Amino acid sequence: MTKKPPDEKSKPDKKGYQFRTFQGVFTPSILTILGVVMYLRLGWVLGNLGLWPTLLVITIATSITFLTALSISELATNMRVGGGGAYYIISRSLGLEAGAAIGLPLFFAQALGISFYIAGFSESVANLFPEISSLTVGLTTLALLTVLAYLSADLALKCQFLILILIIASLTSFFMGGAPTMVPNMELNTLPIPKASFWVVFAVFFPAVTGIEAGLSMSGDLKDTERSLPRGTLSAILISYFVYLLIPILLTWHGVGEIQLIKNSMIMRDVARWGNLVIAGLWGAALSSALGALLGAPRTLQALAKDGVIPAWIGRGYGKKSDPRMATAFSFGIALLGILLGDLNMIAPILSMFFLTSYGLLNLSAAFEGIIDNPSWRPKFRVSWIFPLIGAIGCLVVMFMISPGATFMATIVSGGVYYVMQHRRISAYWGDMRYGILMLIIRIAVYKLLRIKPHEKTWRPNILVLSGAPTKRWYLIALADAISQGKGFLTVGAIVPKSVSDAERINNLQTSISTYLKDRHVPAIVKVLNTDNIFRGGRALIQNYGFGPLAPNTIMLGEAEDEKNFQEYCSLILRAVENQRNLIIVREKEEQAHTFKYSTRIDLWWRRIGNNSGLMLALAYLLKTSPEWRGTRLVIKTIVDSEDEKQKRAQQLNEFVSKENTECDIEVLVKKEGEQVVNIIHESSQGADLVFIGMRPPEDDESVDQYSQYYPQLLNYTEGLPTTVMVLASEQIDFDRIFEFRQPFRNQE
Repeated sequence: MTKKPPDEKSKPDKKGYQFRTFQGVFTPSILTILGVVMYLRLGWVLGNLGLWPTLLVITIATSITFLTALSISELATNMRVGGGGAYYIISRSLGLEAGAAIGLPLFFAQALGISFYIAGFSESVANLFPEISSLTVGLTTLALLTVLAYLSADLALKCQFLILILIIASLTSFFMGGAPTMVPNMELNTLPIPKASFWVVFAVFFPAVTGIEAGLSMSGDLKDTERSLPRGTLSAILISYFVYLLIPILLTWHGVGEIQLIKNSMIMRDVARWGNLVIAGLWGAALSSALGALLGAPRTLQALAKDGVIPAWIGRGYGKKSDPRMATAFSFGIALLGILLGDLNMIAPILSMFFLTSYGLLNLSAAFEGIIDNPSWRPKFRVSWIFPLIGAIGCLVVMFMISPGATFMATIVSGGVYYVMQHRRISAYWGDMRYGILMLIIRIAVYKLLRIKPHEKTWRPNILVLSGAPTKRWYLIALADAISQGKGFLTVGAIVPKSVSDAERINNLQTSISTYLKDRHVPAIVKVLNTDNIFRGGRALIQNYGFGPLAPNTIMLGEAEDEKNFQEYCSLILRAVENQRNLIIVREKEEQAHTFKYSTRIDLWWRRIGNNSGLMLALAYLLKTSPEWRGTRLVIKTIVDSEDEKQKRAQQLNEFVSKENTECDIEVLVKKEGEQVVNIIHESSQGADLVFIGMRPPEDDESVDQYSQYYPQLLNYTEGLPTTVMVLASEQIDFDRIFEFRQPFRNQE
């Protein structure tokens, strides 16, 4: 198990650049949003869909981003956000595993985004200068930007102010474009061209509104994260939304034809009053977006390295500002691969899926925090949990609408990372909301269960095993686990003497037992009780342990063989009956293995003893379907007094087995005159691995002294048998109805 020290790293790293809102959040966000998609693909979107569907695409995409920005603002004002942006928030909210499951794909998306923006820049250069290879432009641009990001994030961000001025100038030039007659409707041909569907167009457009990732990724370098993230992201989204709405409206007003919109990626330049300003703005936006991704992706990778998700050397910081140079080199490699393999329309849907996944989890984190409403949830920026929940659902719906296959692939990738992280068992040094989520679910379920009466059809054993130390009576725990199969509750109870009164020692013992069970893949709750008498402690657990409807319904004990303990032991049995707890007493045959790994046969003796037979059959059926006992032969055995009765009983049992789909064999034995039942049972069950036998319930007015006289008889009765499970049904459940016994069969028990 990898452990991380709680000191120093328990707080976000504040050695970064200490940027303010405008420089650290608003500027990188607005520059990434008003980027290559706006300049090169918004006309294409309009040409494929028309004006109103285009406005709908812009509104849906921006709404998802806006709701996510609200969630980010809530989360960021409730915690000190360190480096890593979305990864940091998700890992601190939903846990390290969920953070890594999103953080790694998000890093690849951010790194691939570098190639996306550079591809847009290269496309525009190649459009203006056909003699220049777009691949050459892309590779050269990537190299120069990487050097700039490698040297200093401060210098890189200062360049963005000049780029912001260029974008403002280009948009001004576009909105001041000439009259409609000044833009000729130069259709490239008169033949109709195939158009992309609504959701295909949406997938290409959506990366345009993911610019909030640029500001969020710089979270570790902000001076005041709680103020800067909400203000910077929300203002960037709102301003860019109105810009995106105005562009297609103006293009439509100019009367540009749909074929020209689809074919001419430089339509904004042609419409603008000064086309060269649009080119300058496009190049500035593309380069600034690529630069922003080059700054954000390495910092996500650096945060993953700090938390131990990936090797620490990858996230090593250099210089006074802890620049992630190794992580920048990794980002460069992925961006290089993207430039070599793809173009804008090919890369955009991939980016959309990963960004939607991260947005969905960010919204889900905020929604859960609002629903749980722990005392620790005190954001300075607060909205109703309904809005983040709508955002999370919207992300999921849009992902499926874009591509169900890609959605499943993204889920599989994230799920695979989550699975690997769980098995690595990295100890996080922070608390997350998973405990609160589970408590919320349990709270709702428990209150629901209180209003629902238990029914035979839904019965499951909730077993309390009084085994003591697991190493002493492991066979009890193994048998209980095989019966419950992780579907019912299993509690291992241990009683320690009063001399062990130190709370820390008791907690250490409980932790030790829990670890022992976990290493053997036994899901169980461990309850250690401190008392001066083991039987008194057992009675206390039987009577008081549990919570509402989650109290144990079945008690499992090992046999007591010391005669001086019989009376105290029988008091446990009576206490279980008084509290309507089923009782299972397991008497292990010393020659048999504790684990029952190679068991081949279970004998179940059907006799006229209360409601035991139905419970025994339910337990045997559950046991037989467990992995350890699968394939074991179950034999229902009963004893009759004559051959005529044998034929009638065999017919009844075989009809029952056939009707109830119960895989078992039937064996009816005839008791000869003068022959004792106990001898028949011993002789017939010698080849079995496990034997189920019913116990006599105590009478209503029967005392402990009186019932303790029955227990030695039970021991004599089972002496010499294979491992025997003695069952006493005391719960107010008609176990016969689990198998819908017919009336004649029930009367012949």
